[in-house]
Amino acid sequence: MTRNIILFDDADLRENLLPITFTRPIADIRFGIMTIREKWEKALPGTYSYRTVEYLSPKYPIKESDTNEDLYIAGNVCPSADLVKAIESLPQATALFIGDTLIASHGKRHEATVQFEDDVLAIKTLPDIFMLNEQALAADYRTLTENRSSKPLSPTCTLIGSPTLSDGTPAIFIEEGATVEGAMLNVTHGPIYIGRDAEIMEGSCVRGPLALCEHSYINMGTKVYGATTIGPYCKVGGELNNVVMIGYSNKGHDGFLGNAVIGEWCNLGANCVASNLKNDYSEIKLWNYPAHRFLRTGLQFCGLIMGDHTKAGINTMFNTATVVGVGCNIHGSGFPRNFVASFSEGGAAGFSDVSLSKFFDIARRVMARRHVELTDTDIEIFNSIYSIAETYK
Repeated sequence: MTRNIILFDDADLRENLLPITFTRPIADIRFGIMTIREKWEKALPGTYSYRTVEYLSPKYPIKESDTNEDLYIAGNVCPSADLVKAIESLPQATALFIGDTLIASHGKRHEATVQFEDDVLAIKTLPDIFMLNEQALAADYRTLTENRSSKPLSPTCTLIGSPTLSDGTPAIFIEEGATVEGAMLNVTHGPIYIGRDAEIMEGSCVRGPLALCEHSYINMGTKVYGATTIGPYCKVGGELNNVVMIGYSNKGHDGFLGNAVIGEWCNLGANCVASNLKNDYSEIKLWNYPAHRFLRTGLQFCGLIMGDHTKAGINTMFNTATVVGVGCNIHGSGFPRNFVASFSEGGAAGFSDVSLSKFFDIARRVMARRHVELTDTDIEIFNSIYSIAETYK
């Protein structure tokens, strides 16, 4: 019997993960090599759907059965062998908790509870996406490469470190169709995964752990420090350090990006730079959408957080821990403020609103370059985001 599995969003947690979750359920965040949903699909086979906010549901529908036998799993939690075993063994109408936090439930209604005593890998804050990316990447790497053979590394490349990990797994895995020539690859700190039809161009210096997902490119002479994830259909250049790009976004030229999360359909222009450390080395505060203010993070390093469909022109400079919403266009000299609301255009001199008609025109052109259509469902979602984004300004 095929399991019916529903990945659910906790409402408060989802708000804390804005602007990344404006356009997707939590489980569709790329974290490591795969999205959280993709991790669960490999760890616990079944038919998957989402329980998320109403305006996202037409694109991410819930598929519940008429019985009370569906499995509900928190969308921010990653699978582990012990967690999968605990969920599989849950009696009907029983919920699994860690402390006071619901992790999973066998059935929509539960009458009994069980405590899970082990640690889980989970996203709870925006910085968790890059701070915990090394753990997620290592787990995904083993899942995706287990009992498989990699393409051989070209002799034009220089490998630094052992060609195998401590458990005998290859330290570099190159999928079919990928190209790596004339690059320097350092695996002393973690593995390097190169997805199908991806390319690392000549002169690039890469330190693992790194995930370069399918159809993505590391341009000539790029410097990448782990743990970094470049999602599918991305192009990167310049210098990157501990960055997660969810997919379909470009930072193709010189400029620095570190300790950052970049959504889909974003573009950072030539020489765009984003600080990840304050000049006085003090604790970083980050904009929090539900609190409507900057909150302490306890961190010293935090860079740019950018929602989907946002662009930054050439030579744009971002202050430490800048949060930019969905559908923005940042340009001009000087530093824009540390929080830019969704559908805003401008820079240090000030911002004006971006109309939906202008946003849709740009989105269609950008997506067409990757042969992806802006659907009527997408348009309705962005209409909703446009309305609710006003409440977060």
